[in-house]
Amino acid sequence: MEFEKDGYSTHISQQFNEELEQIRTELLTMGGLVERQVHDGIEALLNGDAELAERSLRVDKQTNDMELMIDEHCTRIIARRQPAASDLRMIMAISRAVADLERIGDEATRICRHAIELVNTGESPRGYQEVRHIGSLVRAMVRDVLTAFARSDIQLAYQVAKQDKAVDQEYRSAMRSLATYMMEDPRSISSVLNVIWVLRALERIGDHACNLAEHLVYLVSGTDVRHQSLKEMKRTVQDESEESDED
Repeated sequence: MEFEKDGYSTHISQQFNEELEQIRTELLTMGGLVERQVHDGIEALLNGDAELAERSLRVDKQTNDMELMIDEHCTRIIARRQPAASDLRMIMAISRAVADLERIGDEATRICRHAIELVNTGESPRGYQEVRHIGSLVRAMVRDVLTAFARSDIQLAYQVAKQDKAVDQEYRSAMRSLATYMMEDPRSISSVLNVIWVLRALERIGDHACNLAEHLVYLVSGTDVRHQSLKEMKRTVQDESEESDED
């Protein structure tokens, strides 16, 4: 009977590990969809491609459905497995990360809608250079933070969080430039406002990518860094890396 009991425990543990790996895989799959949404939204705007924007809009329902599915899987695991601290931390971090991914998808959807509006009016207003530049920074943040999740790389996660400051600076600079331009040419206000909302969406995507980086640091280190300064976050990452090297 002891052998059967041990065998049963091993089976349950294996199944539990598979469930944890499943939600991690689902997170990365959802991340891939969202990353594509961001890419397509920016490209649709810059290239005046309304068809691409429409296709990207249809992906939003898929990402919303994935958020609900992963949340359900996380809830079911907690209810059935009553996970220990480290496993519970992983589930909580994934649940938080999924919420931020869904919001990135929402911001990408906003970009697509403004792209369609600009295409329909036949206007190519001031600000596309800023969209291209900030969009490039933000796309790199999303790509890198998903890579960090795939590799449990908190050093890379810290670099993503650090990059958010540069995005914020570029965003504020772009806002000043576009506000000046609209004052000089009031006829441009309607079209430039669409670009301003796109830039706002990009800035918010950067914020959510930064949140994702913080969730990963929490998952790996057990330290909640959401309200820490960059300097404090760096210290947490270094401490965790040093402990890993000692192991």
